[in-house]
Amino acid sequence: MKRHYASAWLLLLAAFVIFAVSSAFEMPEVMGYRLKSSGVADALRGDSVTAPAVPVSAPDADDAEPPVMAPCDTTAQCILFIGDSMLEGLAPRLAAYAEKNGHTLYTVTWYSSTSEVWGRSDKLATYIRRLRPSYVFVCLGANELFVNDIERKRARYVEKIVADIDTIPFLWIGPPNWRKDTGINALIASRTPRGSFFLSDGMSFERGRDGAHPTRESAAAWLDSVVRWMPENARYPIRLDVPDKPSGRARRSYVHQPGER
Repeated sequence: MKRHYASAWLLLLAAFVIFAVSSAFEMPEVMGYRLKSSGVADALRGDSVTAPAVPVSAPDADDAEPPVMAPCDTTAQCILFIGDSMLEGLAPRLAAYAEKNGHTLYTVTWYSSTSEVWGRSDKLATYIRRLRPSYVFVCLGANELFVNDIERKRARYVEKIVADIDTIPFLWIGPPNWRKDTGINALIASRTPRGSFFLSDGMSFERGRDGAHPTRESAAAWLDSVVRWMPENARYPIRLDVPDKPSGRARRSYVHQPGER
């Protein structure tokens, strides 16, 4: 009787040893299920598998493909600044920068203009041929903040402006939103190379009586913000040392009225 008990215990012990050894390494499948490892093999090999406490996300697309940024161009530039009535506040401050840094500035203010107005016209291409600028600033979009279905109605005109500028380095200064827009900022950003669009939405402005245009002082501070942003963020930065005076004059200023073609 004792001999039978001894045999049974030996069989149980042998089964336990076999299970322990097999579970320490690669576990077999039984009836379609894989048995869980005991972890003995990991301990013997010195392996340690620890799940991260925080999920690791994929790198951002912008981080994966950093923009191609040109070094700061320190040579004297011929600057063309085109846009709507926002130039009344921005242009004098840019003129002061131009005088300080040896640049030549030409401005073209087209009152009540939009990307559609400029896109339907040949004025930009004409000014580029006439003045041969080496750098272009654009400030448009304030008169399009609340256009519905903006992508369908304005995309081709924004693309036309960018096409007219062609290979000339440029920076598009976005409108100074006073309310949430219907997509003009996103549209311009999507149609310009990275580093060629300055988003003004979200900035704080002192406004004039119309509640839309920044005051002259606030517009000057706006332009200063653009200049501070450019060295590390602009696709094509140029030398713009801070001027000693608050405003200056362009070499020549051109003005167009609403309704012109």
